[in-house]
Amino acid sequence: MSALLLALAAGAVTGLALGALGGGGSVLAVPALIYLLGFTPAAATTASLVVVTVTSATALVAHAREGAVRWRAGAVFAAAGIVPAAVGGAVSRQLPAALLTGAFAVLAAVAALRMLRPPAAGSTAVPVAARASRVAGAGAGLGAVTGVLGVGGGFLAVPSLVNVVGLRMRAAIGTSLLVITINSLTALAARAGSAADVDWSAVGPFAGAAILGAWDGRRLAARLSAGTLQRVFAYALLAVAAFMLADAVG
Repeated sequence: MSALLLALAAGAVTGLALGALGGGGSVLAVPALIYLLGFTPAAATTASLVVVTVTSATALVAHAREGAVRWRAGAVFAAAGIVPAAVGGAVSRQLPAALLTGAFAVLAAVAALRMLRPPAAGSTAVPVAARASRVAGAGAGLGAVTGVLGVGGGFLAVPSLVNVVGLRMRAAIGTSLLVITINSLTALAARAGSAADVDWSAVGPFAGAAILGAWDGRRLAARLSAGTLQRVFAYALLAVAAFMLADAVG
């Protein structure tokens, strides 16, 4: 199969997962770029940030139109992650390939296990200022993960926005897209010097297919049980994590 067809197929599956599940779908992008398109781990995490940025920004517009984005809370949360995302993006370029692959495998496993847990109930809204230290810690942690590993981290952002910031689930999902977009753009800026290592002829079709797949994913989520979709994706992600970890230590 040609690189173009692989990029389109992988992007479509990634977008489908993003649209159907929200947080966690972008974790598929990095392994797809490494094992299907032959990217190095460093190049794959950079390219993944492009895919995450364009798909998150596109989805953000749709959620904003539905009134599901809390701009002020999202801006505060994202602000805490800007510096860690920039530092993580710069540090990632210096890390050995095996370490990046192993760290990503662990992250994928964590994402899968979170999806297998029962969803958290929406909490009572709490003023952001009353939990400033927790908001700063959660935002900084998410920014660092985005910067180093090139993922949006929605599976971390959504629970944090519910449990730390106090948003309801629907608003947390929409607001997480704002946080992810800001963090991804910041991490991309920090990686500007490594952009030449990325095969943009493959990233373009991948990102385009991901955007289209995300719209189909939203329709799929409306037809199938969210729990069933999460379980299927989680088990597939655990298999990917095991494969990547074996590759890193092998």
